Amino acid sequence: MSLLTPQRPGAGAHTHSAATMVPDQSRAERTASFDVSAFPVPHGREEEWRFTPVDRLGAFFRDEATGAGLTWAEELPAGVTLSTLSVEEWRALGVPAPQDRAAAVAAAHSGGVAVVDVPAEAELTEPVRIRLDGTDQGLVHGHLLVRVGRFAKATVVLEHSGVADYSEMLTVIAGDGSEVTLVTVQEWDDRSHHLAQHDVVVGRDATARHIAVTLGGGVVRLNTNATYRGPGGSFEGLGVYFADAGQHLEHRLFVDHEAPHCRSNVEYKGALQGDTARTVWIGDVLIRAAAEGTDTYELNRNLLLTEGARADSVPNLEIETGEIEGAGHASATGRFDDEQLFYLMARGIPEPEARRLVVRGFFASVVGRIRVPEVEERLMLAIERELAAGAA
Repeated sequence: MSLLTPQRPGAGAHTHSAATMVPDQSRAERTASFDVSAFPVPHGREEEWRFTPVDRLGAFFRDEATGAGLTWAEELPAGVTLSTLSVEEWRALGVPAPQDRAAAVAAAHSGGVAVVDVPAEAELTEPVRIRLDGTDQGLVHGHLLVRVGRFAKATVVLEHSGVADYSEMLTVIAGDGSEVTLVTVQEWDDRSHHLAQHDVVVGRDATARHIAVTLGGGVVRLNTNATYRGPGGSFEGLGVYFADAGQHLEHRLFVDHEAPHCRSNVEYKGALQGDTARTVWIGDVLIRAAAEGTDTYELNRNLLLTEGARADSVPNLEIETGEIEGAGHASATGRFDDEQLFYLMARGIPEPEARRLVVRGFFASVVGRIRVPEVEERLMLAIERELAAGAA
């Protein structure tokens, strides 16, 4: 939570008055711009980059096009269309601006925006599926817009795999009264690097869910931002990640409550095994003065399976109005629970199986809310493969 820093009182000021207190820098004051030059090349000491191994990401910050691409495959249910927009047309829609240099470069040099449109009042019975696959280590700039019309219901599954350095800009616009779920899966080869900005724009009385599943990649950093275009909107951010030795998996969320009577709930869970396995979770929630009636909560849990793994978890809650329904956050990082393991082994369950059951139980509260059976099954199988590899 943003803290109020006591200052020396001015002459005649009451020591408990607002004049004696000034807040830390607001999350809302971070730079957001379509202009690449608005963002200096990061050196790793900036607040928004201090956890990230920027020395491994130099190509992502160069203000130049590469012309490279990923292999793209899609499955579109009836009524869903795929088209393109220029970057200028995308900007004219009033979409959120990039919030760091990598995102600004990706937006400027993507060469165009792929657009998935779900028509108003459509109720999709099958997900929209998009698969992006890399076969080369070269840098690729990607740009995708998902628009879901008023009162429509849709699920979009976006999968990333293969070998690539991928810089991604993704915008989801949930129309008024719509229900949208975006599932983004990162199963990269461990040689790959992936930086992304995902913006979810929640319309009036709309429900939007962003689900991040990150299992592969040398460095993966996802910035997920939620904003509201009217009252009554609801955002849910869920995440599951599993880091092995040498991997850096970073998830950053910013929920900007600027409209009244909106809700948000964030829950991320991660496991780490192997020396040098590293995860970072940053959760920023801003409740602006106009956002009366807000109800928000964010939770992060990390499970350290071996020595040498490190998880950083930083929840931040900034409140500019007292007229809210509720606001809170929680974060915890701990080692494997030996008591749970002992309880299962005392009942005749072998240690490897007991460890598997404990980890499955740890992730179950998030995985069960994905609501895409194929993704849930693949995720649990992938987690079990990770555990088996660690045991070996």
